[in-house]
Amino acid sequence: MAARFWTQAIQTLRPQYGLELLLEIKGMARSIFYYHLKALGRADRYEVEKKRICEIFHESKGRYGYRRVTMQLHNEGIAINHKTVERLMKEQGLKCLMRKKRYRSYKGTIGKIAPNVLNRDFKADRPYQKLVTDVSRIAIGDKKSFLSPVPDLFNGEVLGYDISDRADLSQINNMPDEVFTITDKLPEDRGTILHSDQGWQYRHKSYQDALQKHGIKQSMSRKGNCLDNSVMENFFGLMKSELLYANNYKSMELFKKDLKDYIEWYNNKRIKMKLKGMSPVQYRAQYLRE
Repeated sequence: MAARFWTQAIQTLRPQYGLELLLEIKGMARSIFYYHLKALGRADRYEVEKKRICEIFHESKGRYGYRRVTMQLHNEGIAINHKTVERLMKEQGLKCLMRKKRYRSYKGTIGKIAPNVLNRDFKADRPYQKLVTDVSRIAIGDKKSFLSPVPDLFNGEVLGYDISDRADLSQINNMPDEVFTITDKLPEDRGTILHSDQGWQYRHKSYQDALQKHGIKQSMSRKGNCLDNSVMENFFGLMKSELLYANNYKSMELFKKDLKDYIEWYNNKRIKMKLKGMSPVQYRAQYLRE
């Protein structure tokens, strides 16, 4: 890096003092000077791209890695290879956030266990065909809250969520109301599956009765098999790395406020490679237009 610095300095002073004198004062060989001058020219070639990469990274609050940054650049008509984006991000110290573990709600054999209808078939052909849910604990200082969202497997869109101080039955019974508002409008031949783990709340009669009343088929993972609901594992890991761990929250109330904004951003702005570079809402809108 020092050689490039002096090369740039010499190039700046060159018109005033001449190249030979400056190289002699610095003790730099002509070949070394031209080598680093050429390297500086290559770096300048990506000046515009580097600026936009930095903007995209910070607009995502550090949540985008080089692949997603590349996809956003392509969406904007900027042709650039993902390996080049990776290198430019490293040069600028732009590193995507990492993930951590999750809370489990299994408390023994209480209530009725539904069959594993989903059976790891996470591909959905249309909106609202296959939904998943789970509960994750959020800890900030000595405060704890429990988050329960319902993403759609068609596009990953979070159709509704609840965050409460206790992971109790009222949270699970209240949360599907937003989902029922959507699924109640679907034709009878377009049934919905709602998949969860075997958490005690999902085995409770009142929850199961509510799903049945609204024509939703319940599905449950096999006991102790997190891969059966890996989509929820991934969502919680992503949300915590992009929001919770990234901001070092001191207040649960501030987290809850930012969570609302995050879900809004996640649904409407966060692009996904498997959605052809679109956000969940954009992808659903395109499907409905077709």
